[in-house]
Amino acid sequence: MSDIPNRWTKATVYPDMWVDPAEDPRNTDGTSPDGEAETQLDYIHDYRITLRMKCEGLEPDQLAERSVPPSTMSLLGLLRHMAEVELDWCNWITDDTPRPSLYGGLDAAFDIETADAQTVAAVIADLEREQARTDAEVARYEDLGTRLGDSQIAVRELQIHRIEEYARHCGHADLLRECLDGRTGQ
Repeated sequence: MSDIPNRWTKATVYPDMWVDPAEDPRNTDGTSPDGEAETQLDYIHDYRITLRMKCEGLEPDQLAERSVPPSTMSLLGLLRHMAEVELDWCNWITDDTPRPSLYGGLDAAFDIETADAQTVAAVIADLEREQARTDAEVARYEDLGTRLGDSQIAVRELQIHRIEEYARHCGHADLLRECLDGRTGQ
């Protein structure tokens, strides 16, 4: 008997998908956004949903499980890390006094080994709050070339960096989820 879970998907139409297209919350029915800023926001939105989808249906202890030893990475750690990243990005682009870390820093966000439903709910609330703050701050600028904060990062560069960060961590989430219960898909 092996400890390796069997690979599976909920999708019935395309076996390489996470869910069937009719059930995919990222499905736009073929409508693409108009313009560069809208396209960037669409990608950020979809990657955020993807990360959350990879966490759905798991128990809190599974979300906290470090699936690829010796790494401290877990799905719950990824959610915490992304909350820290969103806070950090917002700190970059505002002239306000930087807000303190939520969990002790970007890498410290992975320092969680157990969880309960209340902890998971709090992490998701932190992530949604920080995403909304960053989104609201970025939405103030129509010109993607506008340079923000002490670092003078352009809005365009920040948005592309956000896409890259979520995309990379969605890849991690794919592997972590497959190790936990064998579920695969886009």
